[in-house]
Amino acid sequence: MTIRNLRLIAVVTTMLYTSAVWAQGLSPAMKVDAQPGTTGSPVAYVYVASTPSNSNTNQVVGYSAAANGSLTPIAGSPFPENVYSMAVNGKYLMGASVSTPDINVYNIGSNGALSFATSQNYAQYNTSGSGCGSAGQDFFDHTGATLYVQEFDGSDACANTVVASFAVTKATGALTYLGTTNTGVFPGLNAAAYFIGNNIYAYQAVDSACMYYSIYGFKRSGNGMLNQFIVQANFPTPPTGVRAYIPALAAADPTNHVAFTMQPANPPGCAPGPLQLASYTADANGNLKTTNTSANMPATLVANPYDMKMSPSGKLLAVAGQEGLQIFHFNGANPIKRYTGLLTTKPITQMFWDNNNHLYAISHNAGKLFVFTITPTSHVRAPGSPHTISSPADVIVQPLAH
Repeated sequence: MTIRNLRLIAVVTTMLYTSAVWAQGLSPAMKVDAQPGTTGSPVAYVYVASTPSNSNTNQVVGYSAAANGSLTPIAGSPFPENVYSMAVNGKYLMGASVSTPDINVYNIGSNGALSFATSQNYAQYNTSGSGCGSAGQDFFDHTGATLYVQEFDGSDACANTVVASFAVTKATGALTYLGTTNTGVFPGLNAAAYFIGNNIYAYQAVDSACMYYSIYGFKRSGNGMLNQFIVQANFPTPPTGVRAYIPALAAADPTNHVAFTMQPANPPGCAPGPLQLASYTADANGNLKTTNTSANMPATLVANPYDMKMSPSGKLLAVAGQEGLQIFHFNGANPIKRYTGLLTTKPITQMFWDNNNHLYAISHNAGKLFVFTITPTSHVRAPGSPHTISSPADVIVQPLAH
C-alpha cells in the first residue's frame, strides 16, 4: 500500500473522529438561514466524493437540491475527479487530490457542473524540503478569499501537522502561497478550524484518549494568512468523581460564540459519563470564556462524535458520530438545549448545512447520503432520503443565493 493511500485512510479516519473540513467558509450573503422557497430553482448544490465499487479511484457525485430537500443529479455527474477533502466559496470547488500533493480547483457552472480550472502543489512550500505532507481538511474563511490546507507531517522532518494559507485569485481560482503555521507534533490539528463572525479568530479542539488535548486558536491577518495563537480558556467545573472536562470538537456561530464537545475525564484517561456540550464566548482578543456548568450542559446520545456543525443562523447545532445524528438548540452564551433524539442510528461521518434549513449528512459505512429539513420547531427527513452512494468519503454544500 502506498504512502498516499495510507494518508487517505488517515484522512477518512480523521472524519470518523472529527471531520471535515472545515470551517463552513461561506460568503457573507450565505450566512443567514432562509425559509424554503416555492419556486423550482435549486437552493444548493451538493457534492460527495466517493469511491465506486471495485475501484481505487474517487469520483464526485453532484446533486441539485430543491426547496424541499429532494435531490436531482447534476448533468455530467458523477464527475471523474479523484479528490477527497473539498471546500467551496461560491465560484470554485477546491479538492485535495488523492494521487498527488495538489489542491485541484474546479469551476462551479451555472447548473452546478464541475470543470477543471487549475491546480496547486501544496507540499512544495513545506519547510522540511522533502516535499512531504498530505492534505487533511481544506477550508475557506467567511469571504472565500483565502483557502487553508491542513497537512499531516508537513514540517520539521515530516513530523508536524501544519496549516498552509493560500490567497484565491477570483478570476481564475489560482492559489498564491501566503505562509504556514505549525500546530505541533501530536496530537496535531486534524479537524478544520471554525471562524467566528468577525472572520479574524477561528477555533478547533483535539482530544486523544483524554491524555493529549488542546484548544487550538488561529488569527487571520490582513492578507489572509492564518497564524496559531495560544487561547486562554476556562473549563466548566466537573461533577464529583471527575477531575476535568476535555474539549474535542468545535463549531462557531455567526457572532462570537463557539460550541465544544466536553468529555468527562480523569487524565490520563476518560471517565464514565456521557459526552456533554458547552458554549463559549470569544472576547476582543480571541480568548474564550464559558459560564456553563456540569448541571446545565446537555448530554448527547452520540458517545463517539465524528463531526459537529452549526447552522448558518447559529440557532441549531448538529452532533454526529458512530451512534447517529442529534440536533440541539443553540443560544449564544446560554446553555445549549437538547432538541431531538437520534434522527438516524446510522454512523454519520460528516455533514453540512445549506441556507434553507437542510442538513446533508453522509454515512461512509452505510453508503448513504441523508437529507433533513430542520428548523427550530420542526424536523423531517427530505423526500428520497437517504440516497445510496458507494463509500462516501467527503461532502460539501454550496448554498445558492435567491
